[in-house]
Amino acid sequence: MTESVQSWWARRQFSRGRDVPYETGTYRAAWAAYPELIRQYHPELNHGIALSQVPLAADVLLCWECRMGHRFAATPTEQRERPGRVRRQSSWCPECSTLARPQPVILGEARAIPRRPKPPTTLCAKTPDLPSGEAFLSVCAPAPASAAEARLRRALESRLAVTTGVNAVKVARPFFRHTEVWPDILLPELRVAIEYDTVGRHGLEHVGKRQDADLRKDRALRAAGWEVLRIRIGKLEPLGPHDLQMPSFTPRSVDRVIDTLRDIRGALLVDAYLIGD
Repeated sequence: MTESVQSWWARRQFSRGRDVPYETGTYRAAWAAYPELIRQYHPELNHGIALSQVPLAADVLLCWECRMGHRFAATPTEQRERPGRVRRQSSWCPECSTLARPQPVILGEARAIPRRPKPPTTLCAKTPDLPSGEAFLSVCAPAPASAAEARLRRALESRLAVTTGVNAVKVARPFFRHTEVWPDILLPELRVAIEYDTVGRHGLEHVGKRQDADLRKDRALRAAGWEVLRIRIGKLEPLGPHDLQMPSFTPRSVDRVIDTLRDIRGALLVDAYLIGD
């Protein structure tokens, strides 16, 4: 029968014939496996009896106090078995354990959260006022940085009598705060933009988000009446229907480009611009 701590202590004094039935520290090693219970037990709440004087299987109601200040009565066995397989601190206190259980959510009237208005996009004012699809020389276009791209440009200029000196195409919708895009090579008479794509020195070019930007540029050019031919070097996969995949740039690469231009615009038109043919 479960007893109060006073009754249990008095009975043990009588049965053992001693004023102190269990010396302080007798069960310290056994209670060491329950550090949370050691923190919850306070001798001043249990008539001055230390926890190390209480056997783990004693059928006695002890007073415990959790970190949140909740006081409750429980036997040592109840406290040791209370957490079960759960090791969160709230499981050692009945009140904390109840509060930790998921509570039913009562839904109220749904309210729309107002969205913060996006700041207006400031477009570059240096783009000339031209019809969409017009090729021109842009002051904003970056300078070519690839030696292979420069060789490809020179090779095409030696084979095709097309307008040179343009580096941008006017588009209808903004593309990164500009209403213009800057392909690597432009063939205005054929309205074909050529891009020379490599992964770059660090393997980060034309992949991931930069590939997404390439696709956006392609859509903008096609919306303006241009077609895109991408030369994808190395392991870069083709993005469009006319893209060419090559291990590297060689003199024969120009022949493949011209053959693809014939597929795009027709041999009759492309051959009309061939130099020396």
